[in-house]
Amino acid sequence: MEPRYVVILAAGMGTRMKSDVHKVLHKICGRTMVEHVLTQVSQVQPKKIITVVGHDAQAVKDTLGDRTEYVDQPEQLGTGHAVLQTAPVLADKHGVTLVVSGDTPLLTAATFNKLLQYHTEKGAKATILTATAPDPTGYGRIIRNDLGIVERIVEQKDTNHEEAAIQEINTGVYCFDNQALFEALRQVKNNNAQGEYYLTDVISIIRQAGGIIAAYRMKDFEESMGVNDRVALANATKVMQHRINTEFMMAGVSMIDPDTTYIDVGAKIGQDTIIEPGVQIQGNTTIGSHCVVGAHSLLIDATIEDNVKITSSTIEHAIMRKGSDIGPHSHLRPQADIGEDVHIGNFCEVKNATLGARTKMGHLSYVGDATLGTDINIGCGVVFVNYDGVKKWHSKVGDKAFIGSNSNVVAPVDIADHSFIAAGSTITKDLPYHAMGIARARQVNKDNYWDKLPLSQSDEWK
Repeated sequence: MEPRYVVILAAGMGTRMKSDVHKVLHKICGRTMVEHVLTQVSQVQPKKIITVVGHDAQAVKDTLGDRTEYVDQPEQLGTGHAVLQTAPVLADKHGVTLVVSGDTPLLTAATFNKLLQYHTEKGAKATILTATAPDPTGYGRIIRNDLGIVERIVEQKDTNHEEAAIQEINTGVYCFDNQALFEALRQVKNNNAQGEYYLTDVISIIRQAGGIIAAYRMKDFEESMGVNDRVALANATKVMQHRINTEFMMAGVSMIDPDTTYIDVGAKIGQDTIIEPGVQIQGNTTIGSHCVVGAHSLLIDATIEDNVKITSSTIEHAIMRKGSDIGPHSHLRPQADIGEDVHIGNFCEVKNATLGARTKMGHLSYVGDATLGTDINIGCGVVFVNYDGVKKWHSKVGDKAFIGSNSNVVAPVDIADHSFIAAGSTITKDLPYHAMGIARARQVNKDNYWDKLPLSQSDEWK
């Protein structure tokens, strides 16, 4: 196999996005568009990947890191000019160079490999990736002769009536014999309305030099979608989401309504898990098997083990262990670790805290910066008071403790095993083993209170 090289074009500003964010850095299903492209081209086994950067160059470099080499295009003078910037790195190489745009996030490694294989089989000097567009308006048209051989690419503005009816379009992806590419690039002129050097001109230059020009027509037009504005970004997201959801369903995950289920690239879900409508699964979330993720739940970088039930809740940077359940309308914040068979009910919040196995937290409670043991009962309205205005403090609760409703646990305190906190208490001191903590005002009953009030006041309050 000839050596392979890849050039990713990511220098353009993308003004039609109307954004402060570089076009290729807009995200689709959790990853930037240029990351999607880089991930796929990496799978064709290239010797080098070079990304051409210009606008927001540092932001692109920070996103892609050392997965690619970089060349700068200080002035954006067209796609041909962009590829020419790679000459110091690639011009003396022998092999095949794949050129792809950083705003085509739906293209797959399988398509790139087929394109490269077709290029080799045809003995071509240049091969264009084409597709059949239901509506080709705005795309360059592929002009073939009677034998089906590619003669040229005609841009939309230059088509006549017959050419405008052609549905085979240029996707903007090419592979070239590397030596032929750079020889032709040096001959490209900028005598056009934009004053730019176009990569498409390389095709006619190579053909005039006697080189074979081929075109590989891909089956799925949607895969070739380039993103130039927010409408295209939304459409590309739908295609990617359908692709992700289909893959999970084929692997044994049930989705009640795939059209309203949003899952990022990189998420993992075990078989026989049920995903209800409106669920968002973001980042590097892992979900085990036989789970239920209830409607409108949000999971961000969460770890969910087997047999977990989540009902309309938010879980971010947290873990739920086997057999636990949560919700509705509860929130696990970062570093929450929920043990096996733990029950967290409605309107609860846990942050930077561990709840041991079989602990129960029914409703309307907050646990933050604490370590709780096993088999603890947390009553309604319990608050772990962890912040003194300057520092967060940590509390510890032992196994089989009971925390009565409407209690405040003021950190730092150590609540021992089998201890009991009476409802309505504010605990500020350590509680020893098997002890009961009561910290509340004593109730005072006043007999015949109403009879002792002046008549007018008694009538008013009654």
